[in-house]
Amino acid sequence: MANNVFKSLVADAEALITALDLEPHTEGGFYRRTFQSDRHAVIETDNGPRYLMTSIYYLLTNESPIGHFHLNQSDIVHYYHLGDAIQYSLIFPDGTLKTVMMGNDIIAGQKLQLHVPGGVWKASRLMDGLSGYGLISEAVSPGFDYADMALGDRRELSEQFTEHSQLIGALTQE
Repeated sequence: MANNVFKSLVADAEALITALDLEPHTEGGFYRRTFQSDRHAVIETDNGPRYLMTSIYYLLTNESPIGHFHLNQSDIVHYYHLGDAIQYSLIFPDGTLKTVMMGNDIIAGQKLQLHVPGGVWKASRLMDGLSGYGLISEAVSPGFDYADMALGDRRELSEQFTEHSQLIGALTQE
């Protein structure tokens, strides 16, 4: 019976990937851009012109449970939708670590929304649960562009934030 439950969880995650037309993301998980503010003039940033805002779906699954440490220049607001809780680890430039649990159990302190300022290292991981996936959306302003994002290098981040090297080791790509 446990094997049948696992198969149905995988099917649910796969069904979401198909229904939402998601593709693998470089940081882990799956995504699809759902909006860009192309009816408005772009804004100039230090790295070039950007849309005022972009938005994506982002899905973590049992098969791809980690959104590896990365840094964005833009502010991001995350919106929890459904599935299992997702734990976010945020490392601020001064080395402060903040851990936030996104999920639907708001009485237990889980958050439906999370703001991550630009310039903060961020990683996420799917928590164990019954769904086998966690789905959120992200709104990014100024709009997301890969030129404004850096994937975390395990060695460099561990040297910069030695007090968090174990966490960095667990949440960075090899």
